Amino acid sequence: MPVADYLVIDKSERLLVAYQNGRPIRAYRGLQFGDAPTGHKQFQGDERTPEGIYRINTRNPQSSFHLSLKISYPNAQDQAFANAYGRSPGGDIFIHGQPTGRPGRMRGDWTDGCIALTNAEIEELWQIVPDGTPIEIRP
Repeated sequence: MPVADYLVIDKSERLLVAYQNGRPIRAYRGLQFGDAPTGHKQFQGDERTPEGIYRINTRNPQSSFHLSLKISYPNAQDQAFANAYGRSPGGDIFIHGQPTGRPGRMRGDWTDGCIALTNAEIEELWQIVPDGTPIEIRP
């Protein structure tokens, strides 16, 4: 099984592409986001998905959702922006599956800013994405 060394999420296309040495190795369509899917995450509770370059920095096999890969949001720039407004940038942004114990797939955009895949898709992504993998999230 190939191992990804870079991920790109295109929010407007609802597309995640995993790359190895600059070549696409997997693509996942129909991504689900937070209730406010347009725009960069700025503050805790805004239900937006961050945009920019981050890393997959850990994984949680015991997630409330079917597996989860943690994204390194907020970075220093995100933190500084929120601090300037006296607010929290939020955190706990993951790529994950559907809610644990709930059959089928949720409808529409339902996360608090995370990126949701089907359970089968997150199982595959979990296998091919090592911790530390860069992830670019585009508008």
